[in-house]
Amino acid sequence: MAFSLFNIGKSKEPVKNQVVEVPLAQIVPNRYQPRQVFDQTAIQELAQTIDEHGLLQPIILREYEDGKYEIIAGERRFRAMSLLKWEKAPAIVEKMSDQETASLALIENLQRSQLSPVEEAQAYQKLMELNKLTQSALAKGMGKSQSFVANKLRLLQLITPVQNAIMDHKISERHGRAMLGLTEDQQRETLMKVVNNDWTVRQTEDEVARLQGKPVPSKVEAQKQRELFGLDEELTVKKDSAPTKKGKKATKKVASRVKVSDPRIAVNTIKKSLKLVNDNGFKTKVKETPTDNGVELTITIVAPAD
Repeated sequence: MAFSLFNIGKSKEPVKNQVVEVPLAQIVPNRYQPRQVFDQTAIQELAQTIDEHGLLQPIILREYEDGKYEIIAGERRFRAMSLLKWEKAPAIVEKMSDQETASLALIENLQRSQLSPVEEAQAYQKLMELNKLTQSALAKGMGKSQSFVANKLRLLQLITPVQNAIMDHKISERHGRAMLGLTEDQQRETLMKVVNNDWTVRQTEDEVARLQGKPVPSKVEAQKQRELFGLDEELTVKKDSAPTKKGKKATKKVASRVKVSDPRIAVNTIKKSLKLVNDNGFKTKVKETPTDNGVELTITIVAPAD
């Protein structure tokens, strides 16, 4: 789909996929290579594999000037061969325009799923610019949903230090998404806190919410859990006194947890869970039978009618 969408390889001249030996000194990386960070350990491992078993797949080049070649696909293999100090590289030389070369390099890397989220977003952006595509057309050509592409492209709204942190695997894509609504200064400050304190995504979301004056997600979730499991019924409030600077006593409320052994709280929790089942179209019936030390429940669940 992608190759036909971007009109790649539709040259009128037939292409001969003949493997030739091209001097490494005459080969240059692709200007549109989306990968900006190469794992040197992985390159060394690839070089060892090539040294032991040979190059199983030739790289793909195009001759952009007489005697000068640009990589279309296979830069990692090219780097590995350079480590091995090979003089020549087995290659297939294609006839392609600048636009076709750039598009194919981007697509080849995207399909291998080896890019960081930011590199992937940058590749989508370049493909749209090169081929004058809308997000919808790009998504169709790449076999992705439009929302997927749109969410990736939003990462490019982050400041450069945050994008670099994602590419360097210092923070995750979800950390970056949490910071999208912040100002540049807030992003910079939050990034330092995330990296220095090894914050989780939830901790990052909490900090963003505080900066924006919104409800803190962890506290909202904790309240939902208390309501769902009936834990609010386990809390009592007592008064405590503490002396003030003027010698007077100020009264404050302190929440303390007490142990509750009433089985009705457990029954209430189960009933709340069954309400979710009912909301999804199922029919439920609960029969309660008191026992010496609790309650016996018989629950019947009937699947929704077609």
